[in-house]
Amino acid sequence: MKVLVAEDDLASGKFMEKLLSKYGEVIVARDGIAAVDEFVKAVNNGEKFDLVCMDIMMPKIDGYKALASIRDAERKLGLARDSRCKVIMISALDEGFDAGYASDDYEEYICKPIDIIKFDSLVKKLGLA
Repeated sequence: MKVLVAEDDLASGKFMEKLLSKYGEVIVARDGIAAVDEFVKAVNNGEKFDLVCMDIMMPKIDGYKALASIRDAERKLGLARDSRCKVIMISALDEGFDAGYASDDYEEYICKPIDIIKFDSLVKKLGLA
């Protein structure tokens, strides 16, 4: 499995990288633009991310806009809805998540601090483990 973690907080990024490394390759992007760039670069190299863990509050562009750009890139490639990457939205503010901004472009939402057991069950629920 190939995972993209979009997380601007260094400690949270390292935590997510360690947590997800048991599933496969993990790429960490420190802002929304870097996340979109990593996604597009992988697609252009004929690779595909299986999972994107998208922090909502990030510099440059937030997680909502980064997710919209990623989904737009998938549409331009003609990817069917069932073959696109899975997305877990992540936020430090449980009440700060607005599902309306993300529409139905994500599969799951989880609040920080990340509960390892709950997160692992989400990955399994998505059929990625």
